[in-house]
Amino acid sequence: MRRLAQLVVVLVAVAPLSAQARGDRFATVRQSIARFLDSTGTASLAVAVAQRDQILWEEGFGWANRERRVPADQHTPYSLASISKPITATGLMILAERGLVDLDRPTNDYLGTGRITGGAGDPREATLRRIMSHTAGLPLHYHFYYRDQPDRQPTMDEAIARYGRLVFPPGQLYEYSNLGFGIIDHVIARTSRQSYRDFIRTEVFLPLGMTRTSIDIGPGLEPFAAERYDDARRPIPFYHFDHAGASAVYASAHDLVRFGMFHAGFPLPDQRRILRAETIRSMHTPVSPASYGLGFRILEDDMGMLRFGHGGGMPGVATVLNIYPADGVVVVVLTNGGPRPESIAQDLAAVVMPRYADSLRTRRARPQPPPARPSITPAVVGRWQGTLDTWEKTLPVRLDILANGDGFVWLGDQPRAVINQLALTGTRLSGRFAGAIPTPDARLWPHTIQLGLELAGDSLRGQASAQTGSDPLVFSLAAFLNLERTR
Repeated sequence: MRRLAQLVVVLVAVAPLSAQARGDRFATVRQSIARFLDSTGTASLAVAVAQRDQILWEEGFGWANRERRVPADQHTPYSLASISKPITATGLMILAERGLVDLDRPTNDYLGTGRITGGAGDPREATLRRIMSHTAGLPLHYHFYYRDQPDRQPTMDEAIARYGRLVFPPGQLYEYSNLGFGIIDHVIARTSRQSYRDFIRTEVFLPLGMTRTSIDIGPGLEPFAAERYDDARRPIPFYHFDHAGASAVYASAHDLVRFGMFHAGFPLPDQRRILRAETIRSMHTPVSPASYGLGFRILEDDMGMLRFGHGGGMPGVATVLNIYPADGVVVVVLTNGGPRPESIAQDLAAVVMPRYADSLRTRRARPQPPPARPSITPAVVGRWQGTLDTWEKTLPVRLDILANGDGFVWLGDQPRAVINQLALTGTRLSGRFAGAIPTPDARLWPHTIQLGLELAGDSLRGQASAQTGSDPLVFSLAAFLNLERTR
């Protein structure tokens, strides 16, 4: 009888309120979801919202798979994209609590033949803590390997050897890097002596009761998983990454809200406390100079409230996980294509938190000023010369920036190219030009080159990234660009 009573308590705590019990308080959000799906052509959307130790509402809308007429619900596994990062970070923190990794040691201490190398900084300063907060100096990076394409996915050691080169000094600035979390999943596997997939399943998913969550689509979940759709509503061939820890998790809205409740400090009775409270708090604390903790984005002012969590976006994926610690609120919105469902996440938060609702109403009623236009200043006008170091060879580079804002680049023996969208934002110079980075992997797909350079006196250092278009989106592959002003 005692066990039966305990089971009843667990079921009451886990089960969301019925429509009658919640008094249709989410009726306006249902209407917003219907408009969102209709206006964007998004195939499906699943939501979950919890406050403290109770799931208030969870439901799915639309089709998880249009072709097979599989409806979406709160248990449909969706590709999470970058919401994988706080999950992977949780796994590494388990190893840190066990004394198997030290967050402030060089990451190379835990790697094999593929190691982080210098460029703009000292690899010894690229610690695990900095990698998890995107402050290690690693480049922007993503690479999708589609099932119907011939690209060979490299081993993680190969990927790190090619692209684990520091393009900024560690600890000096924030640069979002999927490769960093690919390195973290590699560290988890090497340190735990299990595959990343098995470790996260046994140490994170199962203890937190996340039974519809897996790395990629887990065995037996294939019939239920949400298909990823492109903007033309076509199914996207399945793809893998060389950064699984950044992007590869599938989870249902029900499971992800449980993960959020654990991190909000309100675990459910059937969840095992896999991390100490002080460890969890450290993950939600910004690592200077970023507004990013250990796997979590941190926003100090979301309608006047502190928020941490993450969003996700990649081909056929747009997802939101928002956690408001002051009110113990967790909001989850998952889709299998279309735009990021930020407005739905805001509507959900407004139902639960009156203060948030008041601020949101005021914000939406206020005309939003157009974004400031970045401009070119005398600080970057002139001729810059140097080298582009790819993983295969080094190429000479010349960059001319004129006072009227025009820019031109000469890369290797390629013809002069105009730099489009040239802008200086603070000390960051950006722009895009027609050109090619001639490494074997980049040569497989047509691409343009995106600049991301940091100005320091008479030096410009950072990355030049080969980036494909959106159909299909395949990669952003960076090389280290080092320029000095010559006149």
